[in-house]
Amino acid sequence: MRKDLLPIQTIAQKLNLTDDLIEPLGPHGAKLRLNLLGHPAYPRRGKMILVTATTPTKSGEGKTVTAIGLTQGLERIGKRVIITSREPSLGPVFGMKGGAAGGGRSQIEPSQKINLHFHGDFHAITAAHNLLAALIDSHLFHGNDLDLDPTRITFPRALDMNDRALRNIQVSTGGKRDGANRATGFLITAASEIMAILALAQSRADLRARLGAIIIGMTRSGAPVRAAQLDAVGGMMALLSDAILPNLVQTTEGTPALVHCGPFANIAHGTSSVISQYMGLQLADYVVNECGFASDLGCEKYMDIVMPSSGIRPSAAVLVTTVQSLRSQGEDQSMEKGFANLRKHIAILQGFGLPTIVAINRFPQNSPEDLARLREYCLEQGANCVFSEAFAKGAEGAVALAEEVVRTIEANPDVTPHGVYDPADSPQEKVHQVATKVYGASDVSFSAQASEKLARFTEWGYGGLPVCIAKTQYSLSDDPQLLGAPTGWTLRITDVALSAGAGFLVAISGSMMLMPGLPKESRASGIDVDEDGEIQGL
Repeated sequence: MRKDLLPIQTIAQKLNLTDDLIEPLGPHGAKLRLNLLGHPAYPRRGKMILVTATTPTKSGEGKTVTAIGLTQGLERIGKRVIITSREPSLGPVFGMKGGAAGGGRSQIEPSQKINLHFHGDFHAITAAHNLLAALIDSHLFHGNDLDLDPTRITFPRALDMNDRALRNIQVSTGGKRDGANRATGFLITAASEIMAILALAQSRADLRARLGAIIIGMTRSGAPVRAAQLDAVGGMMALLSDAILPNLVQTTEGTPALVHCGPFANIAHGTSSVISQYMGLQLADYVVNECGFASDLGCEKYMDIVMPSSGIRPSAAVLVTTVQSLRSQGEDQSMEKGFANLRKHIAILQGFGLPTIVAINRFPQNSPEDLARLREYCLEQGANCVFSEAFAKGAEGAVALAEEVVRTIEANPDVTPHGVYDPADSPQEKVHQVATKVYGASDVSFSAQASEKLARFTEWGYGGLPVCIAKTQYSLSDDPQLLGAPTGWTLRITDVALSAGAGFLVAISGSMMLMPGLPKESRASGIDVDEDGEIQGL
């Protein structure tokens, strides 16, 4: 752990937080109490900046680093700023991508704790999820008074780890009662509906209502069954009582940071909690909010799910790109051929009505010629473009980006961002609008299973919900092998799930899995602890 971190009380003082609004958890972390929400001494005044990216490589291209660096750069030029970031999942930490607290001189600290157990939020979410799963099987065992159909229970179990062996399992093996030998499975905690609910909840009362609204399956007669009918809500509320409180920490340069919730953007809605964003907008002039993966995933879901639900309207977007990511999207590693991907992502953000700044995350191996050509191409597209060296230089390497973001926001005071589709559209039309306007597809196909479920959910009254499309992050299409900005392809919706508590329909495309697997050589092999108890390899 770094030795130069500021006491958490000093970070709180930067935000003018009084002692009654924070709960310190050790020397470098705290929870913010919910009575900050709507506090008359802290009126909402901040401007929201979304940070997104072009299509990433498997190792990521520094979107989180750039978001943290931008936050530090804004503070360096005299702005009161806070970053709202997601909590890392252990899946990527021990999988292929690694931690999610930034890197170099632009990290959120204490990064080792944040990348592992942090303040226990992920454990609480996993426990609350599995409490409901356990209550379902207990209800079946003790007589099944609700007449649940064991073959049509849709609520799985959850684990915060990449464990493909648990995707499909059988429970109550050898039993004789309802639910014996039932097929089910695990999903990763970041894909849990409880995670999405906690991230979207606006208060304890809202959390309670959303938890009770979870559809866990249906009766033999075809009626939906909700978590509230199992008397599950009180226990889940108790487990989530502290997890609903945002976590206050700091960057490597002592800039305030709120780290809270961690839904993935390829299989969930992909941004930090609404509560942390509300608090950030009360505490700072600028809030930097990172959206998962590229603009076709986290950013689209922010605009079509989070913004309508929360009322938070972004003022600008920063699109992070790199020479490497564009080469990976071009045939034969050609950056010129990869420019189509950059052009499409710029168009996606402009289509949302967001003033857009392209941040070129500069790596030491990038040639001056490649960087100059990349900048030239951005200008050809009418996009403001700035180099960022936040990894190597921290705030100093992001001052130019910070200045450009402020200039852009001040030059566009009346931004009216909007989503892709009309909330009154049918679910099928919503998927079609995202597929054609954002992804670049020419059409959408729905499997028989997906169509049947959409008809059922619409009959139950959920046809007006927004759609959260689960899609590969490695291509604008649903095929990770299709590079650049492919056209003439059809988005294949293979299944649909109802997240009634979260307030959206999950349309699963292609072969997306809600429980990832570990690679052959995982990052777990390079992580250890030294004799002094310091964690190495994160």
